[in-house]
Amino acid sequence: QVQLVESGGGLVQAGGSLRLSCAASGSILSIGVMGWYRQAPGKQRELVAFISSGGSTNYADSVKGRFTISRDNAKNTVYLQMNSLKPEDTAVYYCNVAATSVLTLGFGSYWGQGTQVTVSS
Repeated sequence: QVQLVESGGGLVQAGGSLRLSCAASGSILSIGVMGWYRQAPGKQRELVAFISSGGSTNYADSVKGRFTISRDNAKNTVYLQMNSLKPEDTAVYYCNVAATSVLTLGFGSYWGQGTQVTVSS
């Protein structure tokens, strides 16, 4: 009932910027927290940032000051603006959304398909 489509990944040089987008669609009744995770080869998936329905944000220490998470509730979309990218930011980035649909009893957790971000030295 809820689908997430990510876009915006790609190749970029160190110091460059990318903007990731994740749009939710389907039979959505409400959306709660929205967030971004990333997973590099051989590493665990880690939380990058999340934003509450009220707009409160939190960031991993490794990206604080460089990344900005935002959301457009009218478009059911969450964004991740990534500036001053470093090679260690290279990973597959996944969006995650807590949402209710017409067929769920409560909030469910939904994942995007992932988008590759590669930062070259």
